[in-house]
Amino acid sequence: MDTRTTLAKKACLLRLSALSLAEGMRSGSFRSLYRGQGIEFSGVREYLRGDDVRTIDWNVTARMGRPFVKTFNEERELDVFIIVDASLSMDCGSGRQSRLDKAMECATLLTLASLQNASPVGAVVFGGEMLFSCPPAGGEEQVLLLLSQFEKKRNGRKGGTALDSALQGAGKLLRKRTLVMVFSDFRTGDWLAPFGRLCQGNDVVAARISAPFDERLPAVGAVPFSDAESGGCCVLPTSSKAFQTAWLDAHRQRTAAWRKECIRHGGIPLELSTEQDSAAELTRFFEAREIR
Repeated sequence: MDTRTTLAKKACLLRLSALSLAEGMRSGSFRSLYRGQGIEFSGVREYLRGDDVRTIDWNVTARMGRPFVKTFNEERELDVFIIVDASLSMDCGSGRQSRLDKAMECATLLTLASLQNASPVGAVVFGGEMLFSCPPAGGEEQVLLLLSQFEKKRNGRKGGTALDSALQGAGKLLRKRTLVMVFSDFRTGDWLAPFGRLCQGNDVVAARISAPFDERLPAVGAVPFSDAESGGCCVLPTSSKAFQTAWLDAHRQRTAAWRKECIRHGGIPLELSTEQDSAAELTRFFEAREIR
């Protein structure tokens, strides 16, 4: 089965889920972005009392012998840009999928929803270095390109994370106000400054992906763990109640600090779980934004 057939099958399976997501993007609080960045000429009609004389089309008026005014349609496009963290720490997970699987699934759903909305969509995928970058564009070919990148098995990735570079690069690619979705575990430093700059001209959602063991590890005794990014190793006493309490407290503190800094820099925090349905989580997020 070739790549296009595989992607088409996956797109069919996810398309129905993307429909409700697409509606949420149109009707939620991000609908303000749909008001467009300008207007486009659509035609002329006869002048009616009360019309703005500045809209009179003098060429048509001269030809027809009576006044005509220009009519315009408001641009309704919403550009969408997706930033996906494919660093080694994203390979971790439990249950049905890894953090990376979750990020790619969410990215796929947003891409299909953007196609449904006729919204230009682009993406950046990064690990220890930039792996893929494409500015927003419309059409099915663009969608197939992005889906093929989200589908890739990224073997041989370098350690580390280029989140800061991805955020900086996004700021250079985007030409108008855009809905930016960042899917990452945010297990890195030095991302807040470029994140804040990106938020200044865009609506940026920081989607932090977590797995159940971020809160609690199985109690199986002393277990050696290694850091996928740095290669560092340590032994954790998973059966210790004091350790389990400290582990949970540390997670809650990291989450609270991440949420606070995200909001302080102008972003919109969103917590996602590898154990939950991606389409349902994203749809709830947009519906909740509408309610607020």
